[in-house]
Amino acid sequence: MDFKDQVRELGKRVTELKEHTQTEEATKNAFVMPFLNLLGFNVFNPLEVKPEFVADVGLKKGEKIDYAIFKDGEIILLVECKHWQTTLNINNESQLLRYYHVSKSKFALLTNGIEYRFYSDLDEPNIMDKTPFLAFDITKIKDNQIAELKKFSKVEFDLDKIAASASELKYTSAMRAALVEEFTEPSEGLVRHFAGRAYAGRLTQNVMEQFTRMFKKTLDQYLSDLITDRFKSAIESEKAKEEEQKKQESEEKIVVPEDGIVTTEEELEGYAIVKAIVCQKVKAARVAYRDAKSYFAVLLDDNSRKPICRLYYNGRKKSIGLFNDPKNFQGYGGKEDTRFELPEINPNEGIYNYATALLQTVDYYEHPESVPKLDTSTTLILPENQPPEKTEENDSWES
Repeated sequence: MDFKDQVRELGKRVTELKEHTQTEEATKNAFVMPFLNLLGFNVFNPLEVKPEFVADVGLKKGEKIDYAIFKDGEIILLVECKHWQTTLNINNESQLLRYYHVSKSKFALLTNGIEYRFYSDLDEPNIMDKTPFLAFDITKIKDNQIAELKKFSKVEFDLDKIAASASELKYTSAMRAALVEEFTEPSEGLVRHFAGRAYAGRLTQNVMEQFTRMFKKTLDQYLSDLITDRFKSAIESEKAKEEEQKKQESEEKIVVPEDGIVTTEEELEGYAIVKAIVCQKVKAARVAYRDAKSYFAVLLDDNSRKPICRLYYNGRKKSIGLFNDPKNFQGYGGKEDTRFELPEINPNEGIYNYATALLQTVDYYEHPESVPKLDTSTTLILPENQPPEKTEENDSWES
């Protein structure tokens, strides 16, 4: 499970257990300690996580902060915890600020196990800022916030890098908050700015009231259209990816070689059936196949002079070519097959109807002395009431 998944899993845990977490100590144990552990710090190792860390503040001696986090012997983070039902406010921040002032830590964390607020001293050195540079709700955390949180993990912690990004985070967060406020309740200055660009007359109080109403309506409509367009764009992008993936998968499955010969699953299945039948007479290792553009040949000993049958599966109608005609075993000339049509649905099942003919062909190869003389009235072994298919190859064949 990667870091992002671990954070989201903790968020789910907090949601499920918060109603059963009655005290501040329970909040620490159930939510905050797993959070620190998630960052890679061993909460049971006082060299990394010191609970009840003493931070003397002025005349107050023995003041304690909940946790101090150490790395390589240096304090890197102060953590002040509250019960999950406690609202984090200026009083909590003031308490943490006092600890921060007398500590060497560059960062401080205030949390109630649900909300997390990270502080630094961006405004004045050694004085904790009044506003956090990173704040989130663990149960609703966003991907960009997880990326910033990961910088505080033990493995990735780098003081200079975090300090550099903290300043930008603080001000972008502040601008975002201001933007949300303006979108919710536009200020007079913002309305006046846009009204002045759209209206040439004098912006009286009455005109401003009208433009404030119109501006809010325009803003709502714009945001709605923006979200809809983004949503449509995301869907179209996802569809395009799916289509591209299907196309790639299709191309990977059907790779047409330069010679144009494509061996299909159906042909291989037919080969397996023929092989299973003739194995009654010969060993399986002796049965091979060769594919051609117009047919799929099953051979004995991988010898083109010993065809057992041919499968014609490239056309709309599919058929099997048999070689058990005795004339194919006189001399060493080429062999001609006799074709028989197979069922349109599941043509391979029709192969079983020609099992006897296939076995006879193999028997003729293995025992040439058993091949009938041409002057005898030998007929092909065919399925009952099954005439051969009428083709140019077998027009001259006579039973």
